[in-house]
Amino acid sequence: SCCARAVHSRWSHQWSRPEGSKNPEPSGTEHWRGRGREERLPGKGAEPRLGLGAPLRSRPGRSITEADSHVTAARGRQLPFTLRLLDLPWEDVLLPHVLNRVPLRQLLRLQRVSRAFRALVQLHLAGLRRFDATQVGPQIPRAAFAQLLRDAEGLQELALAPCHEWLSDEDLVPVLARNPQLRSAVLAGCGQLSRRALGALAEGCPRLQRLSLAHCDWVDGLALRGLADRCPALEELDLTACRQLKDEAIVYLAQRRGAGLRSLSLAVNANVGDTAVQELARNCPQLEHLDLTGCLRVGSDGVRTLAEYCPALRSLRVRHCHHVAEPSLSRLRKRGVDIDVEPPLHQALVLLQDMAGFAPFVNLQV
Repeated sequence: SCCARAVHSRWSHQWSRPEGSKNPEPSGTEHWRGRGREERLPGKGAEPRLGLGAPLRSRPGRSITEADSHVTAARGRQLPFTLRLLDLPWEDVLLPHVLNRVPLRQLLRLQRVSRAFRALVQLHLAGLRRFDATQVGPQIPRAAFAQLLRDAEGLQELALAPCHEWLSDEDLVPVLARNPQLRSAVLAGCGQLSRRALGALAEGCPRLQRLSLAHCDWVDGLALRGLADRCPALEELDLTACRQLKDEAIVYLAQRRGAGLRSLSLAVNANVGDTAVQELARNCPQLEHLDLTGCLRVGSDGVRTLAEYCPALRSLRVRHCHHVAEPSLSRLRKRGVDIDVEPPLHQALVLLQDMAGFAPFVNLQV
């Protein structure tokens, strides 16, 4: 019939062999006509392409080059192409601009998607500069910790407070050995550690500048001496609630590393008194922040020495230091030092306001 001849003529024209060609079809691609447009689809032996451009490369270190960003249609229209995440260049795009913004908790899930994603995540973790366990969750399992830091060799900041329940020397020492350029470490509350871990940190990380050992009861005078001897770049140190420390250990720290010390916390250390504070004042000219909260043996003599020898001091915490009197603090207040204890007159006005429900007018300019 006429219809049958028309259909046969149309398809025979579409699949007709070009003159001089040995193959019945164009090599590498097939032509499909439909809905008024023409697209090129991969055929047998064809290399996957992005639009009509160069072959698509998704291996690490490669980029998509000379790739067209559209498919040319028969009527001059441009059709968008589809690009998979892993097709983007890994080192140039995915690692610095995508995975750096993904929390560690999500990276753990992402690497379960496929082997390619696992390789991508491991490559990202190997180049980590900062590891904060709080991004994983309030409690990170030991297995996840080992997997995340298995290949990390460029860490500069390490925060492991959520690992306090199980973190031991065997878990931490290998990580420290692979990351000698570490500059900041937060080990607050990690009570399962010992002097061995602190010794490995001090000896293997000479660039260490910031260290938090808050609530680590195992830190004693001997451990602090080793830290003071081997960390020449130390600037910030948190020794909150390290209850074994006494004046002798703080005096040794001040004499060895006081010149570069800028921030120190000795809060809730009942064995620290004026002797340690005075030695800190004389040996720490760059000291900016000092926390003596709950140091019951600290008195006015230590505070007066701070006012005399620490011109850079910006904040002082002496709450619950019952032997510190207001006259010793007044000189620091005049310099604008931030002190967490209000003047007695201000405290009386606040108490009167709470009792009477109003604040009387008082001229405080004396």
